[in-house]
Amino acid sequence: MMMEKQQQNRPNLHNAVFLRSAVKVADFPMDDRPQIVFAGKSNVGKSSVINKLLGRKNFARVSAQPGKTVHINYFDIDKQLYLVDLPGYGYARVSKAEQQRWGMLMEEYFALDLLTLGVQIVDIRHKPTRDDMTMADWFRASGKPWLVIANKLDKIKKSQIEGNIAVIRETLLLPEEVEVLPFSAEKGIGREEALTRIFDHTGKEDVE
Repeated sequence: MMMEKQQQNRPNLHNAVFLRSAVKVADFPMDDRPQIVFAGKSNVGKSSVINKLLGRKNFARVSAQPGKTVHINYFDIDKQLYLVDLPGYGYARVSKAEQQRWGMLMEEYFALDLLTLGVQIVDIRHKPTRDDMTMADWFRASGKPWLVIANKLDKIKKSQIEGNIAVIRETLLLPEEVEVLPFSAEKGIGREEALTRIFDHTGKEDVE
């Protein structure tokens, strides 16, 4: 009986729909559903991570030209929570005007205190960039829990994992409670661990 009740409470990841692209405050959903906020550099594989978590191949758009649009994409997950995809940052060919527009949109979103859990995606192969550090500052200043997904795990040797994660923690000045999860969007490694952490923070049951 308890197991049946837990199954009924689980968000169905297959029941995920694109809700809207927000370019201004009026576009942000303001209800009481949890908002899981994903952020990462334009070339870090953020869309691929989201697709792998949801078990969908082409749900979140994987763009060949990153950094071209500044908007926040909202996905409705089983009418229980929102997956919030922030615009990619750190794309060198974006104009200063676009960078400023990105900054203003971030300020507006974070000022409204809508975030439930932040998910910052970095490249496990490399030391986080200054832009990654800025994004970590946004999450830190929010006072809300966040975790770091270190993507592209399949591109490094097992012997490199521990040291690379230590560099990520040190560079982003992560407090002890912020976990860094090794992840491979290509192989699916770390998917269950990431989903467990996400639903732990939203009060939802884990999913299979």
